Amino acid sequence: MKKIQLETIGNILETKGPLTGSELLEASGIEGLTLWGLCMSSADLFLRSVARHYLRLDRKVPGFARLSPSIYREFLTYTIIGTRDQQDLINEKASAITERIREISRAKLSLAKSVVSGLGAKLDTEFPLEEHLCVFIAGDIVFDMAHDVPRPERSTGKLVRGSDMDIVVIVDDVFPRELAKRIDEAIFAEKHRLLMTPHIREEIDYVVKDTRKVRVQLEFDTFKHMVACKIMHEGRLLYGSQSMFNQIRNWLREKGVTRKLEDLEHRAWTFRQEACRCLRASWEQESRHEILCLFYPSEESEEFE
Repeated sequence: MKKIQLETIGNILETKGPLTGSELLEASGIEGLTLWGLCMSSADLFLRSVARHYLRLDRKVPGFARLSPSIYREFLTYTIIGTRDQQDLINEKASAITERIREISRAKLSLAKSVVSGLGAKLDTEFPLEEHLCVFIAGDIVFDMAHDVPRPERSTGKLVRGSDMDIVVIVDDVFPRELAKRIDEAIFAEKHRLLMTPHIREEIDYVVKDTRKVRVQLEFDTFKHMVACKIMHEGRLLYGSQSMFNQIRNWLREKGVTRKLEDLEHRAWTFRQEACRCLRASWEQESRHEILCLFYPSEESEEFE
């Protein structure tokens, strides 16, 4: 069976040229983990990944630390597979995919900026918003790793265009509560509009919180607090006060959170290497369901619930 499947893969690549994992999956009809295992174990195939890796927190793995994209997402979206004599074509396709990923990331960042700036302009208030809040953008976008592969949105099941826009709004201690509530309501309405508009179908995940809550989260003592800190650590300033943004980043360093996150990322790399070794050794076994959590992606959504 394995020999026949490898011959099928080779024939497809000879006919179609280098393909991404998702393209090869569709063309071959071979199940995902099996296809990954076949490609990884074949000396006749050449694989090139254009993924950029970063820390992901996951309750399902020991120590919570793993890398994003997952092994499966990296294979499907960011890996090009070809035969050994197709390396020039593989490199050409890799360059094209890299540029496409950057275009998607820039487009999503631009949309997020437009949404947040527009909401700031709509909130008719004499309170100086931009001096007393800062808005972070986080997730795939900040690493130039956003994708547009359709996926179901969690609450509605409706298909959205790939990576969501993770937005964190932080207001300071003197920020009016009623105004913070209006911001929350305005973002929620915009989230619904983007999700339901057929030609947009983009998802915003967001949270609005104050610096009192940030200081509690800096204790880094629960999984939810760890996720919140990681998002603040990796996030970029999208709108608002640069000095407030800098202050939050300083708090992360002063509380030792930055170092803890760096240690977690190191552990995530170790875990990834061990997971790949385990998957390579076990992908053909009947008991492989026990290791599927090493292969498939996880949702890091607790900060936005």
